[in-house]
Amino acid sequence: MIKVGFIYAFLEHSFAAREVGVDKTDKKILKALQQDGRISNQALADQVGLSPAACWRRVRALEDENLITGYSAHLNREKLNLSLCAFVHISLARHVKESTTSFEEAILQRPEVLECFATTGDADFILRVVTEGIQSLDRFLEECLFALPQIAQVRSHIALRELKLETALPIN
Repeated sequence: MIKVGFIYAFLEHSFAAREVGVDKTDKKILKALQQDGRISNQALADQVGLSPAACWRRVRALEDENLITGYSAHLNREKLNLSLCAFVHISLARHVKESTTSFEEAILQRPEVLECFATTGDADFILRVVTEGIQSLDRFLEECLFALPQIAQVRSHIALRELKLETALPIN
């Protein structure tokens, strides 16, 4: 029952996001910023064919509408000794709000969990976890996930290699 409610809420949010007025120029700005979040306003304005003032106003409006939610740097996991990437599938014992909420709160506190998705299918949640190695993944599983009473099953899948990792959304 909780999954169905989540899916409806997700779909409502997705459709609401599409209603925001985004024209071709906004899309050009969004594409350019996804490629280079440090681009100067002047260079961005030149790239999308606007004056610097008009470009700055548009970027501010996109930020105010939460179409742009932040800026970040892409880091090299290997050079930071974070070479293990695992996808962890979680099934909850009971699908009640209290179980879901306490699980979500626990996961939000863990820095090694880079992404957490509520899903349909065999797993209730799928996590993308990055750690130094297999021992640190084992420690995360033992100390965090196996300690949560609402979890019925945990299945881990270790990524052998990363073929593609994109953060840019496919804006047309």
